[in-house]
Amino acid sequence: METEIKFSIPDFEKDLQWLNTASPLSLTKELEGKLIVMDFFTYCCVNCLHILPDLEKLEDLYKIQDGVVVLGVHSAKFANEKVLSNILSAILRYNINHPVVNDSEATLWNKLRIACWPTLLVVSPTGKYLRTFVGEGHKESLEEFLKLALEYYNDKGMIKSHSLAISLEKEKLTETPLKFPGKIAVNRKGNLIAIADSGHHRVIICGKDGIVQSVVGEGKKGLQDGCFKDAQFNSPQGMVFVGEDLYVADTENHVIRKVGLKSGSVTTVVGTGTQGQDKEGGNIGIQQEISSPWDLEVGCSVGSDSDDILFIAMAGTHQIWVYFIQDGKWYKGKQYQAGTCVRFAGSGSEENRNNSYPARAAFAQPSGLSLSTHPELNTMFVADSESSTVRSLALKDGAVKGVVGGEKDPMNLFAYGDVDGTGIEAKLQHPLGVALVTDNKGPLLVADSYNHKIKSVDLVSKMCETWAAPSRSEKGDNCISIDLNEPGGLCVDQTHQLLYIADTNNHIIRMVDIETKAVSRLPIIFPNPDETDGSQRKKVNDFVKPNTVILDLPPLNITPVTAVEVRLHIPLPEGHHFTEEAPSTWMMICKDESNNVLNTECDTNGSIETFEEQSLLSFTLPSDLDLLKSLQVYIKCRVFYCDDTNVCRLKENVYKQLIVFQDTENTTSSTTVLLKFEF
Repeated sequence: METEIKFSIPDFEKDLQWLNTASPLSLTKELEGKLIVMDFFTYCCVNCLHILPDLEKLEDLYKIQDGVVVLGVHSAKFANEKVLSNILSAILRYNINHPVVNDSEATLWNKLRIACWPTLLVVSPTGKYLRTFVGEGHKESLEEFLKLALEYYNDKGMIKSHSLAISLEKEKLTETPLKFPGKIAVNRKGNLIAIADSGHHRVIICGKDGIVQSVVGEGKKGLQDGCFKDAQFNSPQGMVFVGEDLYVADTENHVIRKVGLKSGSVTTVVGTGTQGQDKEGGNIGIQQEISSPWDLEVGCSVGSDSDDILFIAMAGTHQIWVYFIQDGKWYKGKQYQAGTCVRFAGSGSEENRNNSYPARAAFAQPSGLSLSTHPELNTMFVADSESSTVRSLALKDGAVKGVVGGEKDPMNLFAYGDVDGTGIEAKLQHPLGVALVTDNKGPLLVADSYNHKIKSVDLVSKMCETWAAPSRSEKGDNCISIDLNEPGGLCVDQTHQLLYIADTNNHIIRMVDIETKAVSRLPIIFPNPDETDGSQRKKVNDFVKPNTVILDLPPLNITPVTAVEVRLHIPLPEGHHFTEEAPSTWMMICKDESNNVLNTECDTNGSIETFEEQSLLSFTLPSDLDLLKSLQVYIKCRVFYCDDTNVCRLKENVYKQLIVFQDTENTTSSTTVLLKFEF
């Protein structure tokens, strides 16, 4: 180790904001005696995300007591990124566990003449400059340098073993059903919704009512194929339904996964599991390395009328790629084998460069895709986040053009703002999602993420207008009021004309009726685990799902003309309440001795209004049933309830009441059946 360079790093200013630490840090106090790795980053930057695993491994290799401290210096690119609460959401979303300081005005950035994100700066135990690592791909060099530096300063007795007052923000986070949902997809029938529950490293599949049908992934970060409950993801993002399968961009694993909805299994179809640098592609399946796939769309290869090709927004290499689900013909008539993954458009340079030749065009972190197959368009629309633009990619010849946002200079990636207008007069701020409304001709809705808005683009005039905005924002008379927080994904259910919004930092999914503009929230309701331990419970068919159990009530002896009142009491668990988004209900059917469903007055249903004891219904069985000796009455109660953190669940109880008919003079004229709901 050479003699230390005599260039002192300026200390942090006293009024800076800090995260993941109980108090501000100083190079001359708390950090004295430590080797410091300063990570100059901005949270929008995919290249900054790429080095986070390297820093995480470094933190595993060296503890603070060993004398090495990783410290994030957040120097914002976008205005939205200067806000501390937004940086907080980012460090929670990306699981950053080291101290982070908000260098909102780039004071330290400018003093040290940092030129790009990410930049790693190594500082000595006495606050002197040691070395700089610019960009990605320095993991081995950084580790080797720190090893030598630690040995050198330990030999000199300059390393101190004290700890720091680390106070992780994630330990203060309230648990929610979804955690930073990134993208959302709906199937063509509109009855299945897939949610990239990115912060929980899983995919949720539910119905329009929000009842969860499948949880894909065990919820722990990793890369593992297999059945739904054992599979592992790492911050999944874009998804698309293709027949009986769901394809998922498993972003931080750098792979594409196929979720078999019928088979209940997850398979990796593209990617090696490590970040790739290949900008051409052409290999088959898991032999092809890829980099941070962020969104997916499905389309047809040349001459095909079936969904046989995936489009991939490859944010990590700033390109658009295609994956062939089946053998197919593509651009310039070239034939590709099933499983091939290859670049379609983008040179790989990070620019806002439009060009008639797709290989010469350039994107800047493309993050959202929406395909129009209308004959007049036949175009892929791209939310190009780092250039703050929406771009178009013609499928017939690969020509890339600007739609809205940005400016004419392809090298200027700072032409952002919040301005309604036409073409480049309009300004966006880091858009992440796009979705076409009706007929594949538009308008095109845009998740203008860092403006916390939804914009609408007329594809003929290229007029971009605010469509939905927070209530505190200035907006037009026709604008919808929604308090969004960095929405990351959009999806339109064409069948029911519903817009789904992944409201990422609010941890929820919004729904907007496109015609009426009514706004609601999709409840996420997890069914309780099946209960099978009750000795008097058994399976029932027809009325309920095959794995549902019922509770037998004591037989009831009445006459066919006896009035029966059914009452229900629901002792909700402490700290829980009903959810308004999903009304609780009951329904009843009757069966004869041969188990046939009877079409009588007891085939009825209604809503459950309160958890206190209530009367569900009163009925008198029709007189023509007096030929029966007994009757089986089934009552199903479906209760949706949430805890104080808005984690919602569905619980079903099915009761079987055997009614035995007796002589008139031996029974009363009315009776009551009380159902006590069990959790």
